[in-house]
Amino acid sequence: MFLAFRHLFRRVATASSDVDAGNSIFLYQGTVWHERRRPVHHSFRYNVRYALIDLDRTRSHVPPEHLSGDEARFAAETNGPVFLLTIPPSVGYEQNPLSVYYCYDVEGSTRTLKKCIAEVTNTPWGERVSFLFNPTSDLVAKPLHVSPFMDMLGNWRMQTNEPGDNLRVVISVQHPELGNYFTASLTAKRITSSTVEDHAQFFWLMPHKVALWIYWHALKLWWKNVSFIQHPRYQTPMYREEAFLRDKNIRCCRSFGGDELNNPHVEGVKSDPVAETTDDHHFKWRDAKWPWC
Repeated sequence: MFLAFRHLFRRVATASSDVDAGNSIFLYQGTVWHERRRPVHHSFRYNVRYALIDLDRTRSHVPPEHLSGDEARFAAETNGPVFLLTIPPSVGYEQNPLSVYYCYDVEGSTRTLKKCIAEVTNTPWGERVSFLFNPTSDLVAKPLHVSPFMDMLGNWRMQTNEPGDNLRVVISVQHPELGNYFTASLTAKRITSSTVEDHAQFFWLMPHKVALWIYWHALKLWWKNVSFIQHPRYQTPMYREEAFLRDKNIRCCRSFGGDELNNPHVEGVKSDPVAETTDDHHFKWRDAKWPWC
């Protein structure tokens, strides 16, 4: 077991070094923060490390089970570079509740971030959904059961900035009964690659730590008597189709001047109908291979 472990570690380290040699991977270090405000208050934060990978310059090192640059461009209908924000595998394991593809359009010498693709994986069910969203601001019907303490009725408001020295991704959940009751964010700063001698060591056991935090705080919510909700496939096998129809209804309401929840915006959350409008989020569901990489 020790020899197999050491061999796997060397493979990851070698691949990471090859990527870094082409200056096509950027390292970020920051904090993930979660806050639930109803029905009970619960919040936590933990340190995290991410890689932003230029998929066009790392064709032979695209993380397994993720989109290639060409596949992301086709989905986003863009013509420029594509960068993937993700936590690379460590010791053969990957844990990415959310990966983001940043898809650019190029016109002359101008490069513009046009669309993003969110890739959401739920633990421990091993399902994955990908969809387009407008990085400036977008509202998406919740398409996946990501927590046994949340139902499927919420909508996700998503926003991210263009990756640079600083990176920020924010997702808030807007619910027809609970309002704007949950927020998750990633705030990170770019780390100079020259200060990191070994990328494998930089991400050492990072996926395992993320998984530990997920399960530990799920246990805390259970201890606080938050209602446990089974996966909708046991009660509503057509839950994916229902999510698609809810998303279509959101876009339809915005097109006719209505709001997302058929009532006033909750807790002062402002929206930009022009920025939010996305013709189709192009949901795509599939199973994520064990160990969810």
